[in-house]
Amino acid sequence: MLLAVDIGNTHIVVGLLDDSGKVVCTWRIAGQNHKTEDEYGFLLQWMLEHAGCTRDELTGAVIASVVPPLTPVFEKALRVYLKVDPLVVGPGTKTGVNIRYENPKEVGPDRIANAVAAYHKYGGPVIVVDFGTATTFDAISRNGDYMGGAIAPGVMTATDALFSKAARLPRIELVRPPQAIGKTTVQSMQSGIIFGFAGQTDALVKRISAELGGNPRVVATGGLAQLVAAESETITDVDPTLTLEGLHLIHKMNARA
Repeated sequence: MLLAVDIGNTHIVVGLLDDSGKVVCTWRIAGQNHKTEDEYGFLLQWMLEHAGCTRDELTGAVIASVVPPLTPVFEKALRVYLKVDPLVVGPGTKTGVNIRYENPKEVGPDRIANAVAAYHKYGGPVIVVDFGTATTFDAISRNGDYMGGAIAPGVMTATDALFSKAARLPRIELVRPPQAIGKTTVQSMQSGIIFGFAGQTDALVKRISAELGGNPRVVATGGLAQLVAAESETITDVDPTLTLEGLHLIHKMNARA
């Protein structure tokens, strides 16, 4: 069994995968920079126990992190509490992807993991839209090269800014409104957020597709992928565990290296 840890700015997603790369269990926890390796270590132990997996069955661990202060915390937690030496995805890690970015070191490891998994599962060309703290768009060519992409504010990031800057607007549940023309303030906000982000997604995907060429698959992942994808004209697939599967593939490549 492999433990994959995707450390994002808002949430940390932990996945347990079997040798074939199938995701057995996933957990989503709040990222907190002030927590210690002991706190995260106990939490990781509980996750394994909850999944019915013993420490001896754990063959490895892999980390993708966009929060530098948390990376060493999880490295130590995994070494001390689970007795595994994790692979931290970063510059020099074997990924099998040719990164055609002006500075490849600028590309987040989660975006690389998404590209690896998307090309492995769907072939190329393919576009990955990851709905996280930021909404990222990643373009992978027909032959599997990472071509670059776009970064936009995430759904919750923009929504929280709206709540905090507009005193009379309430916090709302993000569900599909009955129509685009809202009849209440809540419905109007739901329309603007959900239909608005679906429209933004489609507009960017169409531009990226034109530049990428071919007829790319468009794969959505991340916490709010399903909600936005339901209103999108361009998203063809929703794959919630794409990043974790990409980390499994990267770990497998480097274990053989």
